[in-house]
Amino acid sequence: MAMTDKKRSGNGPPAKGSAREHLADEPTSIKGAADGSVGHVHLPEDDEDVRSPLLVHRRELRADQRKRFEGYMGEIFTAFGMDTAQPGTHETPRRFVRALYDATEGYEGDPKVLTAFPTECKGGQACHVDQIVEGPIPFFALCEHHAFPFHGRAYVGYIAHEQIIGISKLTRIVRIFAKRFTVQERMGDEISDALQRLVNAHGVAVQLEAHHMCTQMRGVREVNPKTHTLTWRGFYAEDPELRQEFFHLTGARSA
Repeated sequence: MAMTDKKRSGNGPPAKGSAREHLADEPTSIKGAADGSVGHVHLPEDDEDVRSPLLVHRRELRADQRKRFEGYMGEIFTAFGMDTAQPGTHETPRRFVRALYDATEGYEGDPKVLTAFPTECKGGQACHVDQIVEGPIPFFALCEHHAFPFHGRAYVGYIAHEQIIGISKLTRIVRIFAKRFTVQERMGDEISDALQRLVNAHGVAVQLEAHHMCTQMRGVREVNPKTHTLTWRGFYAEDPELRQEFFHLTGARSA
């Protein structure tokens, strides 16, 4: 994690009655605060605007569905040339279905993301905490166009308002939106929007760089391509100097 020394002006208080106001103003009981230990607060469970992208949604695959899907994959593999009667391939359809299910577990969300640490605000409506940047965060995703993998690294930065989250939660947020069928461009937007909602951030920056198997194993068959995407929210969209600091912290070259 890296912190800059340059201060930023605030965006003012959240709108009256908004989800952000509810998140920032909700009275909390912080366990361990009386003895000086670090506690945490849970985000409001009834606030769908804040929680919905990260809600836990348990998927269920019935035994009859699993068996049917394995049969489909067996037919496909056989048609494409695999001999599924061999000891090493007999269980391949079953393993494939299970692997694909595991690789898309991001659709289920992550309850451990839904926590925030107590306020770091020093007072005033324009409260903010300096830039926080985490990365590189490795990720693996499945392209929704060809269902081929793309993999790479993410860098996530934000300017906190009153609340911060543990740096491990930034990794969890990235993986929630990576472990599904998606595209890199949308991933950056989803990560940015989720983090901004969770902590009412003054600004969010997300940089993704990835290798796409759909351009390496098929199509143009590029040797070593890497796709870069950048997403800015709030202060980052407005302040070129802040963006330059972000690039410096991530080791990336500015545009």
